[in-house]
Amino acid sequence: MRRAVCPGSFDPVTNGHLDIIARASKLYDVVHVAVMINKSKQGLFTVDERMDLLRQVTAEYGNVQVESFHGLLVDFCKEREIPAIVKGLRAVSDFDYELQMAQMNNGLSGVETLFVPTNPTYSFLSSSLVKEVAAWGGDVSHLVPPVVLQALTERLGRR
Repeated sequence: MRRAVCPGSFDPVTNGHLDIIARASKLYDVVHVAVMINKSKQGLFTVDERMDLLRQVTAEYGNVQVESFHGLLVDFCKEREIPAIVKGLRAVSDFDYELQMAQMNNGLSGVETLFVPTNPTYSFLSSSLVKEVAAWGGDVSHLVPPVVLQALTERLGRR
């Protein structure tokens, strides 16, 4: 079985994330979507909420498993015998950092990283930007799946 992981914080999941996950799901038999747990950061959504949203928006692919992880991504990969990490690159500025991470991960465990160029439609898109625009009442409906838009609206409406 060909297996890969798409890691991230997904706070919240965007159409850019989904583009990378969908493309990976066509290349691999199983794609693990690993939601990073960072206890030092307070996210807009809890890890469980992010995982639930991801499960809803990736259900149609049929070969995506959503999980959480804390610690080193290579340990997540070793435990599940995942030989590849799939990462989207939005711009050249992403490449510098991601290349360092890829080389470190390979050096630690032999796990390969595959870089997928982001669809130009989403080249500017980040979860942080979506949250900021939504918090100020901007329209992000074209940037996130409908279920995520609903969750964002409900969450930010309560703040």
